[in-house]
Amino acid sequence: MAEAFIVDAVRTPVGRRGGALAGAHPADLGAHVIGTLVQRTGIDPLAVDDVIFGCVDTIGPQAGDIARTAWLAAGLPEAVPGVTVDRQCGSSQQAVHFAAQAVLSGTADLVVAGGVQNMSQIPIAAAMTAGRQFGHDDPFGGSDGWQRRYGGQEISQFRAADLIAAKWGIGRAEMEEYALASHQRAIAAIDAGEFADEIEPYGDVSDDECPRRDTSLERMARLAPLRPAEDGGVITAALSSQIADGAAALLIASEQAVLEQGLRPRARIRHISARGDDPVLMLTAPIVATGRALAKAGLRLEDIDLIEINEAFAPVVLAWQRETGADLSRVNISGGAIALGHPLGATGARLMTTLLYGLRRTGGRYGLQTMCEGGGQANVTIIERLA
Repeated sequence: MAEAFIVDAVRTPVGRRGGALAGAHPADLGAHVIGTLVQRTGIDPLAVDDVIFGCVDTIGPQAGDIARTAWLAAGLPEAVPGVTVDRQCGSSQQAVHFAAQAVLSGTADLVVAGGVQNMSQIPIAAAMTAGRQFGHDDPFGGSDGWQRRYGGQEISQFRAADLIAAKWGIGRAEMEEYALASHQRAIAAIDAGEFADEIEPYGDVSDDECPRRDTSLERMARLAPLRPAEDGGVITAALSSQIADGAAALLIASEQAVLEQGLRPRARIRHISARGDDPVLMLTAPIVATGRALAKAGLRLEDIDLIEINEAFAPVVLAWQRETGADLSRVNISGGAIALGHPLGATGARLMTTLLYGLRRTGGRYGLQTMCEGGGQANVTIIERLA
């Protein structure tokens, strides 16, 4: 039976909005991790069958198939193609899935998968509003079928986070305690050098910029909700993932490529899947996707040593935990996007990179990654660390 292996993974530091990576062209961020991956693994770049990169809001410097642009910006062979994927926040996790599917099907042997996003240059949801100059206010309003099914209600991640908090009865104090723990875990990981191997410094930047050492429950409590309280607004900036810049890349290989290129894989990909849920609640799909993935993989949650679930908002993780019964001591052990930032198209690959290195550091066997995504979707990847 064919297998797909993760040979290595690397990421940039995650830069805060307006921070040290704000001026970097997205293609150069992508080129940085791609070039580093090629150098670290020692592969013949001409042996790469494809480059699959996630990116959201693909306008301006992120337009024009940035997977291809980043590969070329790295000075690598023109013969290797590239394709850009948009599954919203899960774009680069889906890039890993497509790479694994290509290897498992036998149509590719060596694929670079990853993602990039510079949110300082291209604001969040820029592609959602880009159509206004052509008379389209949003992606949904002009669809008769959408209107018949969901009406004209607000479709936004911020409203979805508020709705989830209300549906699962998750109070602000509980969410703020979770958010504070995310910062504390991230800071502890940085201070202990836990990210050193997975990060390739970009210029003078070697550490993630987003974690807030001076945050506290008292500071969080003083913040106003992002949406009006009369509309059910309870989510604040402190309970949300941070706008950020960054890139990450992984090398996915077949058994044949491992042998031919003399590679030593770090992990095998045990399971890949995606599932959907209510697009209005939008952020709940990791709940159904996790259960389905474990069942298809023949595993229980207790078998999973480390879990990375994207902290789009605090209630996303807390609602998922209530439904799955996951042990939060094994979840996002080095902090999550609330502390580390969420460069949309790069986060899936960043989470997978952190999961891979976390398993090596802790000696765990199985790791699971899941993310909520626009449209009410979620990807799940289960990997098995190789000794």
